[in-house]
Amino acid sequence: MQFPYRAPAANTGAGVRSPARRPTAALICIFALSGLLAACDGQGTPKDASHPTPDAGRPAFVVRATAVAVTNRTTSVSLTGDVEAKVLTQLSFRVGGRVTERLVDVGAHVAAGDLLARIDPTEQQAELDAATAAVSAAESRLRVANANFQRQSTLLAKGYTTRAAYDQATETAGAAESALETARAQLGTARDALGYAELRARAAGVITARTIEVGQVVQPAQPAFTLAEDDTRDAVFDVYETFFHNSDTDRIRVSLVSDPKVVADGRVREVSPVIDATTGTVRVKVAIDAPPEAMPLGSPVTGTVMWKAKPRIVLPWSALASDGGDPAVWRIDPKTHAVSLAKVVVDAFETGSIVISSGLAPGDLVVVDGAKRLSTGQTVDYTLESGS
Repeated sequence: MQFPYRAPAANTGAGVRSPARRPTAALICIFALSGLLAACDGQGTPKDASHPTPDAGRPAFVVRATAVAVTNRTTSVSLTGDVEAKVLTQLSFRVGGRVTERLVDVGAHVAAGDLLARIDPTEQQAELDAATAAVSAAESRLRVANANFQRQSTLLAKGYTTRAAYDQATETAGAAESALETARAQLGTARDALGYAELRARAAGVITARTIEVGQVVQPAQPAFTLAEDDTRDAVFDVYETFFHNSDTDRIRVSLVSDPKVVADGRVREVSPVIDATTGTVRVKVAIDAPPEAMPLGSPVTGTVMWKAKPRIVLPWSALASDGGDPAVWRIDPKTHAVSLAKVVVDAFETGSIVISSGLAPGDLVVVDGAKRLSTGQTVDYTLESGS
């Protein structure tokens, strides 16, 4: 029995390699090996395009740097305050009584001797009348005592009286004279008391406060008005204690906030020894030399103080780094291009810059941009800032 001939079927089952795919896998392996060999040098060491030297440990970063330069730096500070009177006087009656008249109010400008207020002078007038009568009585007693003394003197010379009567007349005349002097002194006091019923300004100035009203009964020395005298004026500022660390002058230029063209010179007259517990500031009073009329009491002013020039280094704030919590900057070795931290002493932090007093030398190369990516000993490529 014969079977019909059949061609062999193609192997297409899973897990059976197709003879046509073997050349493709071989080519992939050859290409991968060629790429690996191309990435190595002749000794099998991987190549680094950025650092061709065999001892380069890490790639170099590109940073911006500047050359340190020391300049004489003149700094200034501006403070805001207001104009106050150098002398504030509390005006009060020297005698008590009921206020019958008040002639001025807050804000009034008065001259020396101007009448400000009156109290009822009835009591003081009565005391003056009594003192005047006492003087008249003392004068009469003195006249009688002097007449008796003259008579006893004449009689004693003729031998018609005794020495005791003469001595008594002499003593009476002396006592009468003393009594008259006392009465006259009391009259002067009563006359002054009547004058004290009127309150007058002791100097020219501006009334800044009032504490009495008509009809009010006031006691002696009770404050009635506050007078800001025109003698001199102060510019008063509240400053922080650190202001005095750099202060090397007491001259201050004062100008109006509303009109900076109105200026005057001043000097520090008084520094409060006490720090305000609430604000942490110290009150400073600056005596204004010849204050202009356009700078009245209460005007807001700006005080500017210029300090003497000092050699300092100024760097952008981006150059600041930290070394164990201390201020530092990254310094570049110009030969090896390696960076290292250099501790510095910061004299002041300003807007956009820092002022360094020590820790760097002129000509040092300092990283000003890219410092956050650096580590000690790292090699960098740098570009100098224009003007450095």
